[in-house]
Amino acid sequence: MAQQLKHVGRIRSTGKRVIVAYRTLPGDAHHALVIATEGLSDSYHASLITAVESNAGQEAYEFAEAMDRTQTPDGYNMLHAFYNQGKLQKIATADVEMVPTPGAAVLLSELNQIIAEQRGVPVDELSIQPNLKEKKAEVQEVARVRDLGEPSVADKDAGKTTSSSVNESEETVASPTATPESTAKKYRSIADKLAKEAAQYRRMAEDLVPTTKKKTKEEV
Repeated sequence: MAQQLKHVGRIRSTGKRVIVAYRTLPGDAHHALVIATEGLSDSYHASLITAVESNAGQEAYEFAEAMDRTQTPDGYNMLHAFYNQGKLQKIATADVEMVPTPGAAVLLSELNQIIAEQRGVPVDELSIQPNLKEKKAEVQEVARVRDLGEPSVADKDAGKTTSSSVNESEETVASPTATPESTAKKYRSIADKLAKEAAQYRRMAEDLVPTTKKKTKEEV
């Protein structure tokens, strides 16, 4: 009997193989994040499949959890490396078939419904609920990738920043009904958002290359 493997699927319309990193997303139970195996370098493909087949990969509730504890062949955090390279793609759960064995297939949307019933929760509550707000923000940031087959924001408009916060500020300034008070309030809100984004990217940078503390003269 063929070994059953979790997290392995294919795109329903094309049959292309994918690995499902997140079966659902925070606040969006009808979309998943997947990694298309086609087009990966040989070393990344091999390390990804090894991670999927490992005990840690098969025991993980979401495969992204195992990725976050695994390094790529070139020494990077696997989850962050695939995200930074645009390999994590957002797709509707109804468009993905899970293939635990070669002769079996089930729609991811149906699988999510089955899991939800087994756990006694709505499908909307299937996504990982991090205890820390910072971790939840990181999961949501990973989910901010383009849909399969859709150009990224940068591809659509390379001349503009991809920060929604800055775009909001432009709309506020352009609004004929804006008052100094409302504009100031909006700017403060934007500043808070940018500060959170900056802190998140610093954490991601630290995960990739930790900052080396310089020794003082006394320590030397």
